[in-house]
Order: sequence, then C-alpha cells, then structure tokens
Amino acid sequence: MFEKKESYNIAIIGATGIVGESLLDILYTRKFPIKKIDPIASNKSAGNKVRFGDELLEVLDIEKYDFSQTDIAFFSAGSDVSKKYVPIATQSGVVVIDNTSAFRYEDNIPLVVPEVNPSDIEKFSETNIIANPNCSTIQMLVALKPIHDRFNIKKINVSTYQAVSGSGKKGINELLEQSHSYLNQQKITPSIYPKQIAFNVLPFVDSFCDNGYTKEEMKMVWETHKILDKNISVDATAVRVPVLVGHSESITIETLKPINVDTIIDDYTNDNGIEIIDNPDSNDYPTAFMDGHGTDKVFVGRIRKSISSDNILNIWVVADNVRKGAALNSIQIAEKLIEVS
Repeated sequence: MFEKKESYNIAIIGATGIVGESLLDILYTRKFPIKKIDPIASNKSAGNKVRFGDELLEVLDIEKYDFSQTDIAFFSAGSDVSKKYVPIATQSGVVVIDNTSAFRYEDNIPLVVPEVNPSDIEKFSETNIIANPNCSTIQMLVALKPIHDRFNIKKINVSTYQAVSGSGKKGINELLEQSHSYLNQQKITPSIYPKQIAFNVLPFVDSFCDNGYTKEEMKMVWETHKILDKNISVDATAVRVPVLVGHSESITIETLKPINVDTIIDDYTNDNGIEIIDNPDSNDYPTAFMDGHGTDKVFVGRIRKSISSDNILNIWVVADNVRKGAALNSIQIAEKLIEVS
C-alpha cells in the first residue's frame, strides 16, 4: 500500500544514462517532495558522481542496494535490468515506475500518459508497477487525445522521425563520430545502427517482426490500444534520423465525426501540455532540435484538414524524447500517484 507522505525516498536506476540524468534534473527543477534520493547503476558505474541540483551524488551499485527504505523507484536501465530487479523492489513495498518495455503489455500493469489516461494509475496496487510508454507513443497520444474526445478517431497513420538519443548516449556518440569521420573523409563503420546514420535516414527502429513491421512500430499499435482506444486502427512507420534530441511525427487521422479545425486549435490552446507553432504566413512550425529539445511540452503544427475529406486531419508533432518521451512522463506519473493516494 502506497502511503502519502510529506516527502519520499527515491531511487533512480540507470542514473548515469541519458534518461537517468534527465530524471535527476527534472525531479530537482520541479521540486518533487524528496527526503532522500539514491542514484543507482551497474557495478561498473558505481562510485561515479551524478549531479542533483548543486549536489554531486555518488552512484550506488544495484547489486548491493537495499530497497527496503525506498518509496518510489524509477527504472531506466533497460528491460533486462527491470526484469531482474523490479520484482525485488516491489517485494520490498516499493512502487516502481518503469521506463522500459519489460512490463508495458502485461494486462494487470497500467501503462500511463498522465494527460491521456490518468485514472489508470490507481490500478498499480495489484503489482506495485506502473509502466511508462514508448517515447513516440507518448507525444502522439498527448496530441491526439483532445481530437479523439471530440471527434472519435477511427484510424491513425503515423510516420516517426526519431532522434539518435532514443538509443541512449551510444546513439548520440555514433552520430557525432560518424559526422566527424564523414567531414574528414574517413572510413565509417556502423556499430549501433545497421547502416550509416550520419547524413542518412534509416526506415528502421528496434528490430523486425514477422509481419514486416518493426517492433518500434508495433509498440505504437499496442500502446495506443491499451492507453487510448482498442478500436482505433494504427499503421506506423518508424524512421531514425540524424538528429541528436527530439522526435518528430507526421500524423494523419481519420475520425467518425466531421472535423472542425478551429475547435481543435481551441482545445490545444487550452491544454497546458501542448503548444501550437503553426503560422504558414511566417514559415513557422515546430522542429525537433530547435523547439522540442530541452523543453517539456508537446508541440503541434501543420494543422490542416484533408483536401479530400472532412473526416481526415494532418498534423506535425514534436517533443523532446528524453524528457516528455521518458523522464518527465515518469515524474508526472509519480506526481499523479501522490495526488490520488
């Protein structure tokens, strides 16, 4: 049973990774009610220092960590780590907010985007686990929730343009190293990605499934059904692009009711989690690195009804995949958990 307190003991598993560092930063800047915070990683990273506000905290070894005094644990160290250590944490009474795919598709574990399905958080008590969705799903559903509420979405067709930070620090390093090699006319040998990512576009994220879609694309299908509406048809194409931080999505939706663009714009304007950047007269639209990077909102632009149908809408959606796509969404789940307890 999660107990409401004035402050909480927090553990960050994967604290030296790009999402772990972002969790530490956002917890501090949002003034999350923390009594004690423990950064945790593998034994090879134990002893390193990570920043939390003005403090430098020593990273602890997960193999030696005692979860018995922890209230909330954020896991962002990969599915294998979550599968091994989340059960240990929950058996100690910890509420786990898991940022990996380890538990997303379990029927008894809530998968939550706070702006979309906040009431599902209350289902955590069966397992003490709340799953954080895939980064691409999060920003898409934040943008589509107001439209679905008004006009009932029937079908989604989405193409994602995903930054290399979705692969962690190693993805960022590969893009930077390949760019340096290309500009200096040196040989490029792909390591993280199957083909060169610098100055290139790869229609491939994660791994291929038997149906010809990639796992990343199927995540958007499965998660939309679990979070928003199981009756919505979803087709996705996930593309890796040579951008450091910030995912972009081109989304076409078909609705059961005729769409009113002015109503959608009004709803977006009144939504604190969404910002519209959409002014064709001044060539103004959201871009991943210039608008999404380092920010906490979901940006929407290129809002236009289909030329051929009153029930089809096209939009362009941008967000920071490390923050709103991972760390921030996890912290918003924790904030909502405290609110409903």
